Order: sequence, then C-alpha cells, then structure tokens
Amino acid sequence: KKFMSFFFFFFLHFAKLLHHVSYLVALQNVSLHPPGQMTDLIHTEKELVQSLREYIRAEEYKLAAVKNWASKLDALTQVSTSDPEGYLAHPVNAYKLMKRLNTEWPELESLVLQNPSDGFVANMSVHRQYFPDAEDQTGAAKALMRLQDTYQLDSEAFSKGKLPGVHSNAELTVDDCFDMGKTAYNDADYYHAVLWFQQSLKQLDGGEEAVVSKAEILDYLSYSVYQMGDLPRAVELTRRLVAVDPSHERAGGNLRYFELLLSKQLNEMNQAYQPASEESIQLGTYTRPKDHLPEREAYEALCRGEGVQMTKARQSRLFCRYQDGNRNPRLLLKPMKEEDEWDNPHIVRYLEMLSDIEIEKIKELAKPRLARATVRDPKTGVLTTANYRVSKSAWLEGEEDVVIDRVNQRIEDITGLTVETAELLQVANYGVGGQYEPHFDFSRKDEPDAFKRLGTGNRMATFLNYMSDVEAGGATVFPDFGAVIWPRKGTAVFWYNLFRSGEGDYRTRHAACPVLVGSKWVSNKWIHERGQEFRRPCGLTEVD
Repeated sequence: KKFMSFFFFFFLHFAKLLHHVSYLVALQNVSLHPPGQMTDLIHTEKELVQSLREYIRAEEYKLAAVKNWASKLDALTQVSTSDPEGYLAHPVNAYKLMKRLNTEWPELESLVLQNPSDGFVANMSVHRQYFPDAEDQTGAAKALMRLQDTYQLDSEAFSKGKLPGVHSNAELTVDDCFDMGKTAYNDADYYHAVLWFQQSLKQLDGGEEAVVSKAEILDYLSYSVYQMGDLPRAVELTRRLVAVDPSHERAGGNLRYFELLLSKQLNEMNQAYQPASEESIQLGTYTRPKDHLPEREAYEALCRGEGVQMTKARQSRLFCRYQDGNRNPRLLLKPMKEEDEWDNPHIVRYLEMLSDIEIEKIKELAKPRLARATVRDPKTGVLTTANYRVSKSAWLEGEEDVVIDRVNQRIEDITGLTVETAELLQVANYGVGGQYEPHFDFSRKDEPDAFKRLGTGNRMATFLNYMSDVEAGGATVFPDFGAVIWPRKGTAVFWYNLFRSGEGDYRTRHAACPVLVGSKWVSNKWIHERGQEFRRPCGLTEVD
C-alpha cells in the first residue's frame, strides 16, 4: 500500500508538470523559440528532472522489495528442499506453505507486474502532440546556419560554443554536427552540409565518441563535396571511405564515377592531376550560392557592423534636442529626449520612451498571445507566415490596459500624428536566430490591395520601441544607405516611410538582423495616412 500510494503521488505530480510543459510547448511552433516563453521551460525541465529522480527511487524501492522477497524465500526453500517430508511433517510449515502459495506469491506477482513507467508512458503519449517535432528541429538547425552566414562564424566556433563576447559550455557533439549536416543535405543545401559534415569528421578524428560511424560521415561528405563541384576532394574523400569500409555499398561505384569525371575534366582543361588540398574545409573554402535577396551581402555586412556609411560630414549634421511635440501639454513639463540617428532620410531615436514597468506590462499582456509573426501577402492582402520573417508577435489594443493606451497617446504626442487610424500595437519577440530580412513597411504600386481592407491608406510612418538590450546581433539596418541602429532598452526610433506626396520612400527598406545571443523584444506602431491630412500636409514636390 505504501508503494502504491507513493506512485500515485509521484504520477499525479508528474502529470501536472507535463501538462505545464505541454501548454508552454504548444505556444511555441516556430524554430528556435523566443526566450520570452522558453525561460519557463528551463524551470519546468528542472522540476521534471526531480520527478524523474522520484521515479528512479520508486523503481529502486520496488527492486529492493523484490530482492527482500527473494532473499527470504531463498533461505526458506533451502531448508524445505533439504528434507521435504520432514519439513511438511510440522503442521505450521504445512500451513505456511499453503499460505505462501495462495496469498504471498500472488502478492509478489502483483508487485513484479506493477510497472512504474506505465504512467510516464501514458502521459508522454497524451502530450507528445504538443512537443517540438522534426520540423521544429529542422528550423532550429537552419537558424544556426543563418547565424553562421550572417556573422561569418565557422562550424567549429558553434560546435565549441565560442560566440563573440560569450563564454559558454554549450557544445555540439559529433552526432549533433552530423545531424546539422543531414538537415542541410536533405534540403539540397550542400554548401552548409559540407561545413557540418567536415566538423563532424574533425571531431570524430579528434577522438570523440559518437553513434555515427566514420564511414557514414565520409559517405555524405564526399557526395556533398561532389555536388559543390570539387571533384579532386570528392575523389580523395571517397578513397578514404573505401579504406575505412571496403564493402560499402556505394563507395566503389562512386569512386569510379568521380575518377572518370575528374579525368574528363582534366583532359578538357589540358591539366595534370593535382591531389586535393590537405587543408580541412572551412568557411570560405566554397562560395555560398546566391539566393532571392539581391542585397544579401550588404545586409549581412551591416549586421556585423561593417560597411556603415556614417561619415564625419554626416555625423556633424546629427543633433540631439528636447522634443515637446509642438508645445503639447503632456510634454511641456517633461519633454522627450530626441537624438538624430540619420540625416537623410531622417531617423530619430527617443530616449526613455518606455519605462521598465511599462515594458514588463506590455510583455505580460503579449506573452499568452505570441504566435508566429506574419507578413501581408502583396497580391491578396492576407496575412501569412514567411521564412524571411522568423519571430513571434502579438497585437494589443489600447482598451486592454491603461499602459497600452498611455503608450499610444505618447506616440501621438511625440509625432504629432493621429493614432486613431494606426494599426494596433504589435509586440514581437525574436529569439536566437530570429530575424526579418530586408523589407518595406509600406505597400508599393504593384500591391495596391495590401491595406485595402483597413481603409486607412498606406503606412506613412513607423514607430519602433526597443524593449530589451541584445547581447549580440539584432540590429535594425538600412542597406540602401548603410545605416545601423542598435537596440537600446527603453528607447524608440521613428521614420517616415512615405514622402509628403504619398509616394513611397524606397530608401527605407530595412531589416531586423538575426539575434546571435540573447532575446530581442520590440513593439511597433504603424501609422497610416488617413487622418494626417492637416497634421502632415503635402509638400510642393513629389519627394518633399
């Protein structure tokens, strides 16, 4: 009874914890989930480990009870079998034998048949539907590769946890690196596959233990190198594979095929065979294939803080001032501190825009609603998810809390623009790898229906609040004119997306760089055209 009551208490506690985990995991269906929700899982995992230890103690308790039975019965049977007739001649022994076989042995059978894992397995079966799946793992791997590209980090840096300005014990094993390579390989991304298979092989050659074999790594690596067009290295790697596993089903055929292709290539180029370089493959060995983003190199360089076009002449035109919103009563006693971030197009930063208390309240309201961030389909105007925007967002109305209403009013006071026709305050959380590639906030002429459903015209301006500092990465960059704006908690930046004429300012194409270390919280208000006719009247030219 003590044993059964112990298990009832344990599994009741474990079921409650697992329910908590399933709720949190259900909230997170995007790769590399934002730490805003994941921090709760860290504490939950600690509780689960404690519950696991309780389960182990229960198993040990059961085993100890069975061992106790076995010892007692072993001693008893040694006596009884030495002289069965003499033993049974005593009436008490005869009674106890009947009792043992009728009562005690069935009790022991029940004890042995009790399986403490049944409750654990049942709970796992119920809640597994909420756990991260293969798609989540794939997305997480791609997020690491995205960081690798943007910040030019080699695979070894990631594997050893050596990130800029960070000291961590988080390391990737041989099998972790191999799985990273497999993710890229299955997506026909041989560029990244080569980098991670090479790192896996390097760590295995260094003496690390692994489940994956050297032959399997060489098999995938040699074919990926071949796909990258490096025939000499593909031949050398395949020869290594044949040496490691002469009976490999593909190695011999691949080697003959690669050697034939290499021979033809050398004959066509009238060159002699040169052995492949003995240097290991690393970042820069191969050229990364081009993708859909024309300004990829400029964008990523800015994310690293390179190529910033802040000249001394431009810097001399930047000033700071007190902003009272054209003598707005709410700003007269405490005007906003305004700093120029860029001269043309004009981008300003407001200091002390949000207090820590306001930030925590906004995050508290947003957390339960965070969902995969969407973008507006330019053809249909319908919101949809996209791979180039990886974050979680929520929308908050002014009526929900006095803090949201106060922030909306403050934005109106500072900018002098009405927020009556603005979109709701959007809160976004970017976890590690979270990003929003270069994009326009306003709709272009080829997407006239983008904001038609709102009936408030185009997005005239963007007001972006930074609600956290970021340890590394996470800058807002403008590739067209080479500006970088780094997150600073409590500050906000503001710029116009449209000229006074209503024409789009294409220079304002911007991006949220991937978060390398930390968590980035922002909130933004997109201010629309309607209602601004007398607050920001048209200029004399198209580009005023």
